[in-house]
Amino acid sequence: MIEKRQFYINGAWVDPAEPRDLEVINPSTEEPCAIISIGSEADANDAVAAAKAAFPAWAATPPEERIALVEKFLEIYKERQEEMAQAISIEMGAPIDLARKSQWGAGYSHTKNFLTAAKDFKFIRPLGDHAPNDRIAYEPIGVCALITPWNWPMNQITLKVIAAAIAGCTMVLKPSEESPLDALLFAEMMDAAGFPKGVFNLVNGDGVGVGSVLSSHPDVDMVSFTGSTRAGIAISKAAADTLKRVHLELGGKGANVIFADADDAAVKRGVLHMMNNSGQSCNAPSRMLVQKGVYDKAVETAAEVASAVKVAPASEEGNHIGPVVNATQYEKIQGLIQKGIDEGARLVAGGTGRPEGLNRGFFVRPTVFADVNNQMTIAREEIFGPVLTIIPFETEEEAIEIANDTIYGLTNYVQSQDGERRNRMARALRSGMVEMNGQSRGAGAPFGGMKASGNGREAGVWGLEDFMEVKAISGWAAE
Repeated sequence: MIEKRQFYINGAWVDPAEPRDLEVINPSTEEPCAIISIGSEADANDAVAAAKAAFPAWAATPPEERIALVEKFLEIYKERQEEMAQAISIEMGAPIDLARKSQWGAGYSHTKNFLTAAKDFKFIRPLGDHAPNDRIAYEPIGVCALITPWNWPMNQITLKVIAAAIAGCTMVLKPSEESPLDALLFAEMMDAAGFPKGVFNLVNGDGVGVGSVLSSHPDVDMVSFTGSTRAGIAISKAAADTLKRVHLELGGKGANVIFADADDAAVKRGVLHMMNNSGQSCNAPSRMLVQKGVYDKAVETAAEVASAVKVAPASEEGNHIGPVVNATQYEKIQGLIQKGIDEGARLVAGGTGRPEGLNRGFFVRPTVFADVNNQMTIAREEIFGPVLTIIPFETEEEAIEIANDTIYGLTNYVQSQDGERRNRMARALRSGMVEMNGQSRGAGAPFGGMKASGNGREAGVWGLEDFMEVKAISGWAAE
């Protein structure tokens, strides 16, 4: 049993103010794999105080020195890849091959991309030729509370911590209590890299306890949160009294619009994307909109692909999906699958219950529903599991109407060989991101949404700017 009861505050590993143990459950076995401590208001206050005290010196540290420390961190992160992958796999159920490549790799690539963006970033720049003595200064916003989820832990931790550090902010990280082991490893790496005391602090805890303290704390200047829309609303309300900046990366219900002229691999690509990470991605293409001329074939293909997806424990190597994170998520997903059946959607793959041969662990059958309309519960709610809904459409205009008929606006997808149509769709879809014909967004592209999917942008230059204030200066002396 792994025991990690301490927090990282002011450059040291410290005991919690009050003992309060929490078992971390391995979702593949339903057995405890670790024990951590759940923090209290006193622990959160100590971490904020350390970050506040460290802020003036860190903000005044030249960007080149901050960048050098991040480069040192990246070296350590690369050296400890296997440890990180194992931690993520055991605590949240990512298959070990996925954990080694994509889960660990997301943190590596985001950190590299931030370094690239930072080296070209002008922290002080001219306003323009019309105002030769004016400057625009980008300055760190201050003490930041960083609250991260369990589904892609290193993805979200690096998007927040690394950007905040380069910007010159100090911070308190509260990772998900469902996946705390990777964050504790991350804290060891930040310590080994040599960041000054108080710049980075970590307190484990739940949202009701530590999360709410950080969100309302008068000495916290910004909250950056990734998680559910429900929690994002609560954080926004808690933060309102102190007028702190709030950055939210929330839920999604992405539409994957497949036109009749889509390439032959479009449907398979969409199904596999949906099932990746057991469907636990906010940007998953969970609504597949298919033009009627190719609808029947698409349904047949989707059912075949989903039925061939292997489900196995996270510890097994190979190409398969693992469990969902916990019993609560498992029961929620089972209820929504049953809701789809009850509301009249046609089940063409999967269904309720565990996959054959797996009678323990939070495993969900890869599931596909056809003949869904956009008013059904499974088309409206974010399921956060390996469940795909297929909706027919006739015209481009109808596809846009269905795709945009959601409270969410994170990522939409378009599959068509018609370039002009793709461009029209990309402009008409109400989402922060649009990916077309299976082409991923480039390195450093901004990640974020609109509507109930949140606000702000992470990654690259946009991610750095989100942790900064913009100061306008006149009368700057010529250099």
